[in-house]
Amino acid sequence: MKIVINLILAALIVVFAWVLFSSISEPIKFRDEKTKRKNRVEAKLKEIRSAQELYRGVTGEFAGSFDTLRQVLSTGNFRLINVQGDPDDPTNPEAVIYDTVLVPAIDSVRSLGLTLEDIEYVPYTDKQKKFTIAADTISYQSTVVPVVEVGVKWADFMGDFADKKFKKYDSSYQPGSVMKFGDMSSPQLNISGN
Repeated sequence: MKIVINLILAALIVVFAWVLFSSISEPIKFRDEKTKRKNRVEAKLKEIRSAQELYRGVTGEFAGSFDTLRQVLSTGNFRLINVQGDPDDPTNPEAVIYDTVLVPAIDSVRSLGLTLEDIEYVPYTDKQKKFTIAADTISYQSTVVPVVEVGVKWADFMGDFADKKFKKYDSSYQPGSVMKFGDMSSPQLNISGN
């Protein structure tokens, strides 16, 4: 009888140890995975933002699709205007010389280390999910300005942790919210949704 009780107690100890280990390891694993994935997606959003800024340097506006972004940055040129003389000098306007030089945008893309081939794919999704992208112009403080918004839902890149039940470990965690940069209603390029 004593052996049976000892075996039952030993089994209960193993079960309670497993429950204790699980209750401690799951929040740690969630926090680590969330931080790792957030940082990688944020880095990818920064790459896309840099590519959009280069695109704006070529065209004066933002790209509304990744195909357009890729095509223009691969084949487009920046216009560099060299001004010799003083254009503000009204006494001698003939002494001002403008020299325009075209510089391929792909050179800037390469120098920044941007990869255009898979720029639209969300990390940790095996190229199954793409960032959403939208671009337009708006009237802002009596001026027409280009705006852009690129983002992805947390649930799209959080894998096994894309469930609301993990909110118990982080009260700010909302898998349905969007991590993005830009805004279609104001000219800003900050990354938000962290």
